[in-house]
Amino acid sequence: MERLFVFMMMLATCYATPKDLTGKVFVFPKETATDHVKLLTTRTELQSVTLCMRFMTDLSRNYGLFSLATTSFDNTFILFKTDDDNMRVHALGGGTDFLSLSFPPNTWHSICATWNSENGLAQLWMDGKPSIKRFIKTGPITGPPITILGQEQDTYGGGFELKQSFIGMITNLHMWDYVLSNAEINNYVENNPFTPGNVFNWRALEFEITGAIYVEEE
Repeated sequence: MERLFVFMMMLATCYATPKDLTGKVFVFPKETATDHVKLLTTRTELQSVTLCMRFMTDLSRNYGLFSLATTSFDNTFILFKTDDDNMRVHALGGGTDFLSLSFPPNTWHSICATWNSENGLAQLWMDGKPSIKRFIKTGPITGPPITILGQEQDTYGGGFELKQSFIGMITNLHMWDYVLSNAEINNYVENNPFTPGNVFNWRALEFEITGAIYVEEE
């Protein structure tokens, strides 16, 4: 059954047309328990993760930015903004909070999160400023992922909550299956040339939109 599911995921992804979203943003205009963007990939194993994106919001409550779930863990890899100025990173069901960050409203922010599956260490880069490194969990990510923007998954592919939905804009998302060097992260933050993500690439992104979410000029 699992092999059939993997095959169906791969088949569906093969028919998705990658789109170059350079200069574009996803607009999440309202609070909802349904609307989201699903990112598509054929990858079923990740040894480590670097995730970078830019976002803007005026929310002060908590919200899910990025949610990758597998059949093993709802919180396989997640970026979740808590009620205070903290960002929570989950990996393989474990999690840690990066504290005392700055999120001025109606301002573009760049965020990069890294996680090393060998030693379990995670680090956050907020607007180019690195955090301390915190331990989450060791071990690779395995199984077909469901990856969601704008909602936080409490079940595999669902379990969305109205008061955890993201309202705002997201752009320039890239994800790699390894930990980027400090220099590479700085290149991303400073808009210098960098190697696009090999899991998700904003310049060739495969995705599906559910609900009233729009692709607009930045």
